[in-house]
Amino acid sequence: MTQLTLDIPEDAFAALRKDPMEFGRELRIAAAVKWYELELISQGRAAEIAGLTRAEFITALGRYKVSPFQYTAEDVLTELANVN
Repeated sequence: MTQLTLDIPEDAFAALRKDPMEFGRELRIAAAVKWYELELISQGRAAEIAGLTRAEFITALGRYKVSPFQYTAEDVLTELANVN
């Protein structure tokens, strides 16, 4: 696994009420959720990046109010129409 070093202002930890370890964990989750939301990565890859199981990642999606489904209702209807 590759490690990254980030320069984060000290007051960021206090603002989010997290110690540096919790902050880093939450940063990984937030990035994975956003990349998943933008459809840049799959749910499985996002869970891996976040350091979570897939079930835990789906729960995190709920906390961030992001749908676990990458299909819109319109996408589903289009696919169903093309099945015939």
